[in-house]
Amino acid sequence: MNPSLLSPASATRREFLSSGVKLGAALIATPYLARASAPAGAGGSRTLNVALIGCGEQGRVLLNAALKIPDIRFRAVCDIWEYNRTYGERLLKKFGHDVRAFEDYREMLSAVPEIDAVIVATPDWLHAEQTNAALKAGKHVYCEKLMSNTIEGARSMVRTAREAGKLLQVGHQRRSNPRYIYVRDRLMREKRLLGRINNLNAQWNRSVSADLGWPERFKIPEAKLNAYGYANMHEFRNWRWFKKYAGGPISDLGAHQIDIFNWMLGVNPSSVMAGGGVDFYKTHEWYDNVMAIYEFPTSEGMVRAFYQVLTTTSAGGGYHEYFMGTEAALKMSENPKYTKLYREAQAPDWEVHVASGLIKKPGYGEEGATAPSKPWEKEVKPKFATAAPRASVVDVRETAALSAWDIPVTLDKAIHQPHLENFFGAIRDGTPLSCPGEQAFASAVTVLRVNEAVTARKVLNFQPSDFVA
Repeated sequence: MNPSLLSPASATRREFLSSGVKLGAALIATPYLARASAPAGAGGSRTLNVALIGCGEQGRVLLNAALKIPDIRFRAVCDIWEYNRTYGERLLKKFGHDVRAFEDYREMLSAVPEIDAVIVATPDWLHAEQTNAALKAGKHVYCEKLMSNTIEGARSMVRTAREAGKLLQVGHQRRSNPRYIYVRDRLMREKRLLGRINNLNAQWNRSVSADLGWPERFKIPEAKLNAYGYANMHEFRNWRWFKKYAGGPISDLGAHQIDIFNWMLGVNPSSVMAGGGVDFYKTHEWYDNVMAIYEFPTSEGMVRAFYQVLTTTSAGGGYHEYFMGTEAALKMSENPKYTKLYREAQAPDWEVHVASGLIKKPGYGEEGATAPSKPWEKEVKPKFATAAPRASVVDVRETAALSAWDIPVTLDKAIHQPHLENFFGAIRDGTPLSCPGEQAFASAVTVLRVNEAVTARKVLNFQPSDFVA
């Protein structure tokens, strides 16, 4: 890393902008340097032997996605809860995998030396410990986001991967999604369809839900839970809400989309302020509602980004990211029904882009609806319209409605599958990772400081060196 990119605390805004843009661009453009030191698998085989640590909800999602990828053989699963461990073992044996089950990940790493790669899908507070152990044992690691529940934990993971010469991919899977890649590389950067980007807006809202329970006959004895660092079964099952284990909804849900802010813009933020509180779940520690505002100093000027995560209402249209520019706006989501491109009325005509296949013409209606197949379903407008009463006339200052256009790229796989494919491809062929540890670390810093900003009730400033592990 160029020492000139690390501005002192007294850097001016101009110095920050210059170094911040360069640092972000460097992190985005530079491939991950660590590569597999030998062809993957025994004897140079394309088959990879894989282990999974954490067979809970997210572990199962990754497991099912990985089972769709050729030449992946699971050799071990690990979970301290018999209920989860048995599920993972039985599922893999059903699909013909010669797999062993373990309660302790340390025993697993010692007993199954032929493992090439480890997938870590445990609670955030264990990521650094387990990832570092796997890396030191000579394994490549795919670790779920958020990278760690602490900045120091995340930093240690990057440094261990460098020292071990092994790959570390973090599970910000949107970076491997072909629609997100297409939008960033073709629409936003190459064709600049949005013009100058000046605002970002994203959200993930969920309605009120009950805490997770457990089958009483599979309850883990409290002494065993204590030995593994958990206070009780309630905290073990609802770890996302407690400060020892995680960062709350802003970390659990917001991490995905805030990471996309950094990735799409190619620069890290210069400041963040936030508000939030324990508004509903009085038995939880972390804030159930959080709203944050970032400032990103890009080469074209300041971009402000608003993010909200609400876990007390699903109102507002689910989860999406909104990129707003001078000539167009883009609404994106892993859920394709929320994805749409909106052209400003004064923007250059887009017919040339339709002809080239870059974008698709608007469909009928909103939010991904298709044109009606029956003539009688079409909207019928009167040939002559009478003037509306004066009271209903739209304010002349209102901007003309935006036309909605479609993106001609879809994902026909499980949403985590391309990211896992990228990880396994990097092991086999040395191709760059979509989300290496260095870039994930910058996102972890961006996310984790939101809770700090909520507590401080003031604007917190970043230095470029904050994002360097």
